[in-house]
Amino acid sequence: MIKLTESTPTAQPETCELEDLKNQDQQHVWHHLTPGAAAAKGVPMFVRGEGLQLWDSDGNQYLDASAGGVWVTNVGYGRREIADAMYQQLLELNYFAGSMASKPATRFATRLLEKMPGFSRVYYSSSGSEANEKAFKMVRQISQKHYQGKKHKILYRDRDYHGTTIATLSASGQNERRDHFGPFVPDFIAIPHCCEYRNQYPDAEHYGLRAAQALEDVILQEGPDTVGAVILEPITAGGGIITPPEGYWQHVSDICQRHNVLLIMDEVVCGLGRTGAWFGYQHFGIQPDIVTMAKGVASGYAAISCTVTSEHVYALLQESEEDTLGYFRDISTFGGCLAGQAAALANLEIIERENLVDNSARMGKRLLDGFRTLAEHYPMIGDVRGMGLFAGIELVEDKVTKVPVHERIPTAIAAECKQRGLLIGRTNRSMSGYNNILNFSPALIASEGDIDNIVRILDDAMAKVFNQHAAWASPNDKL
Repeated sequence: MIKLTESTPTAQPETCELEDLKNQDQQHVWHHLTPGAAAAKGVPMFVRGEGLQLWDSDGNQYLDASAGGVWVTNVGYGRREIADAMYQQLLELNYFAGSMASKPATRFATRLLEKMPGFSRVYYSSSGSEANEKAFKMVRQISQKHYQGKKHKILYRDRDYHGTTIATLSASGQNERRDHFGPFVPDFIAIPHCCEYRNQYPDAEHYGLRAAQALEDVILQEGPDTVGAVILEPITAGGGIITPPEGYWQHVSDICQRHNVLLIMDEVVCGLGRTGAWFGYQHFGIQPDIVTMAKGVASGYAAISCTVTSEHVYALLQESEEDTLGYFRDISTFGGCLAGQAAALANLEIIERENLVDNSARMGKRLLDGFRTLAEHYPMIGDVRGMGLFAGIELVEDKVTKVPVHERIPTAIAAECKQRGLLIGRTNRSMSGYNNILNFSPALIASEGDIDNIVRILDDAMAKVFNQHAAWASPNDKL
């Protein structure tokens, strides 16, 4: 293992205790997204973090360009300010159900809404999946209250992902994430993706408008009086870091308004500065009806998510003399954990004070420029895309045919990067034939040196893996 610096982690447990922990882990912990064969060999055990740096139980040091593996740690590791805010809140009051008011919930909601003009209400829960479930329930209840239950269908986009529950998987555009979990909730309807690199409308003069028109095509096919909402990621995350084509979002917004379809923006990954704006939708000059967020809300220091709505949506979900049960009858147990809101407020204040949204935009440009330079040297880099510190590299057999590489290649590159002290992400058993994308999301505190290290180590890893590729390839490997 190559050490990036000479920094030494704090004292580790005794060797025998570590070995016991590793054995117990293999016997008792069911690791997320991990095949049994891999778990049986043992997975890395991280024991300490500071800034963008991680240390494992063997003392190896890594530069984390994956924000905790799943786009979470926006302000980096080791933030005592957040831990102290949680500690003080836990001592003062750790919990009361969200049906009652609390100081941290009120303070964070007020500060958050300052960043979101046009929104007025924050509903707390504990995960991105749960935040999206709340949005779905709002749409379904609005349909029951105001449209005799007819306007209940929810559209989602191919390659987007909205969560791990059965309902959110019903709205998933990633087939390999859905496999084996059906049957799914009815009346979640797919619309086509908007990945211009994989242009499915070669005869269209303007790809962005044509890709948006696909939404209206589905609305008209299903019947506008049956479609209540569409849920979309501002930039598709796990489906390939897909940035929207020019004009796409403005046209989508117009279509939703024309057909009285609520626009739900899933900002679980993009929110709180990841894309170089407070929220991804703010790059495009549109106004959604509902915005969901989770990961970067507290940068992983606490489990918290938010479903944020306009006052119009809030008003649609209130009781009346004729309908005394017409209010939003929902609860999230752990939405009442006050340490989460305290952590979120401290996290937001760090982002403000350290100008991390601007840093995300500046360092993101440096990262993308570095990747585009690599693309000039490696024919297997078919496309580089992203916004802010949120970037993807799509790997292909050649730039003309754009045939995706076998997923063993991004797997090998990620492994080689790890061996060299760099943690990156990749599309992992998400979409049949298109698990060919490397993902990068360093914390928003990334420096020029961090960015340059990411590009340099990736360059070295690619050089080694691409040189091996010819020896691996066989006709049976083609996808």
